[in-house]
Amino acid sequence: MEAPLSSIPENIPEDLTKIRIEKSLLSELPKAAFSHVKLLKHLWLNFNDIAIINITSLEGLGNLTELRLQGNKLRSVPWTAFEETPNLKILDLKHNRIDALPEHALKFLPGLTYLDLSSNQLSVISKDVFLNWPLYHTENKHERPTASNVVLALHDNPWLCDCRLGGFIEFIKSLSPPFILMNSYLTCSSPEFKAGKFFHEVDLKTCVKPEVSSPDTNITAQLGRNITLTCFATARPEPAVRWIYGLKILRGFREIQSRVDEDTIKSQLILPSLHPADRGLYTCTANNFIGNSSISVLLDVKSPEGSVSHSSGFPAAIAEENVYIDIRIAKQTVYGITVEWHAVTDNPAETWFTIHFGRYDTLKKEQIYIGPGINTYSVTDLLPATKYEICVTLKNQAPRDGQCIVFVTGSDFNEMEQREKLIHIVIIVLAMVLAVPAGMYACTTDAKFNCFERCTEMWRNRRHSERSPTSDERQGTFDSLQAASDEGLCKESSKEQKARRRSAEKIQKPKNERRPTAELY
Repeated sequence: MEAPLSSIPENIPEDLTKIRIEKSLLSELPKAAFSHVKLLKHLWLNFNDIAIINITSLEGLGNLTELRLQGNKLRSVPWTAFEETPNLKILDLKHNRIDALPEHALKFLPGLTYLDLSSNQLSVISKDVFLNWPLYHTENKHERPTASNVVLALHDNPWLCDCRLGGFIEFIKSLSPPFILMNSYLTCSSPEFKAGKFFHEVDLKTCVKPEVSSPDTNITAQLGRNITLTCFATARPEPAVRWIYGLKILRGFREIQSRVDEDTIKSQLILPSLHPADRGLYTCTANNFIGNSSISVLLDVKSPEGSVSHSSGFPAAIAEENVYIDIRIAKQTVYGITVEWHAVTDNPAETWFTIHFGRYDTLKKEQIYIGPGINTYSVTDLLPATKYEICVTLKNQAPRDGQCIVFVTGSDFNEMEQREKLIHIVIIVLAMVLAVPAGMYACTTDAKFNCFERCTEMWRNRRHSERSPTSDERQGTFDSLQAASDEGLCKESSKEQKARRRSAEKIQKPKNERRPTAELY
C-alpha cells in the first residue's frame, strides 16, 4: 500500500491465513478486528503505534498460532483475551513498554513454545506468574507425548533486585529443559549497589518492615549554631525516608540520605543557623509496602545567655522588646472576624507573632503561631452571646495594653434572621484603629463598663424603631457612632465626655507618652 494504514481494513478477505501490517499508524487493536478471518494463523503487527488492545480484539481467532506485536507502545496486555486463541504457540511482545505481569497472565496460554518479553519495562515479577502457567506443570510432569522446548526471552528489562524479586530469581535459577532462556544472563539494573550483577550472583533475603532509630532523641543546641539531626532506617525493600516537623511548609530544611549497608539508610536533616522557632519535635519516618516506623527527636534551643528556652515553641519574652503592634478588625462575616495587624521590627523577615484567642474569662487562651510575612488571621465558628478576647503579641510574649481586642457576639432577635445576623459584635476594648462594619456599636474603656449593657439596650430600641415606617431611619454606621452617642445611645456625664476628649488629644502627642487604651476614628 502506498500510504500507511491508520486503522484495520474492513475488506480483508476471509480465506487469508497470514496478515502482515507493519510500520503503519495503527494505534489500537479494536474489538473483533479480525473475527471474520476464521482461517487466520499468522498475524504480524510489528512496528506500529499500537498502545491499546481491546479485550475482545482476538475474538474468533481459534486457529491463530503466531502473534507478533514487536516495537509497539503497549504498556499492558489484556491477558484474558488469549482465551480466544487456545492454539497460540508464538507470542512476541519485545520492544514495548510493558511494566507488569499479573499472576494470571499465562493462564490462557497453555500451548506456547515461544514467549518474548525482552526489552520492556519489567522490574518485578512474581514467580507465581510462571507457577500458574499450565504449560509449566505439564512439561515438568512429562504429560505431553512429545515434549518440545519452550523458549523464554526476558532479558534487557530494568530488573529491580531486592527482596520482591527473590522468588522470581529462584525460579529462573531452577529452570531446566524443556524450558530455555534465550539469554540466561539476566542482570540487575537497581538498586545501585547491585546494578550490573547477574541473577545467579545475588542472594536476596525476605522482605521486612522498617525499623527506625536515632543516636540522640533529645538535643539542646546554642542559638545560631548549625545542627544535623540523624536517623537510621533498616528495611527490605529499601524504605522511603522523610522528616516531618511543624515548620516544614514555612522553613524547609535540606535532607541528605546515604546508604550504610545493603538494608540500612542514613537520613540527615540539616538545620543551619538555629532560630528560636526551630525548637520542637522532628519525626523521622520510613515506610515500604510491608509497613512503616518512626522516631522523634526533641530539639531545644539555648539562648546566648546560657538559659534553655521554654518548650512552648518560641523563646521566652524579652522585656526590652517593646515593639508596638497596631491591631484592628479588618473584616466581619456571618461566621466570624478577621484581624489585621502591623508592627515595625528590626528584622521583619524573621519576626514571628503569637495569636492569643479564647473566651474572655478563660485564663489560658489558645495560642496560634504566625510566621514572618503574615499579618492577618481569621476567627470562625463564633458562638452567639459570647465574650471573646483576641491578642497579637511578638513571639510568645504575654499580651500587653494595646495588643488585644475584646468583643461580644450578640444574640439573635428572631429565628428568621439567625443566619444573616449570626454575629452582632460589640467592641469593648480595642487597641488602635478599628474598621467597624455597619450595625456595630462600640464602647471604649474611657466610658463606664456598664456602657455595654446600655449600648445593647439602645441598639435593640433602635432596631425596633427602624422596622417602623414612620420612624426616622438612620444606619448605625461607623460615621454615625459619635452622633448616636450624643443622641443618647450611650449617655455620658460631662466629666466622662471631657475625659474622652482628653484621651483623643493624647494620640497626637509624641510616641514616648502613653497611648490611650482605645480610640475610635
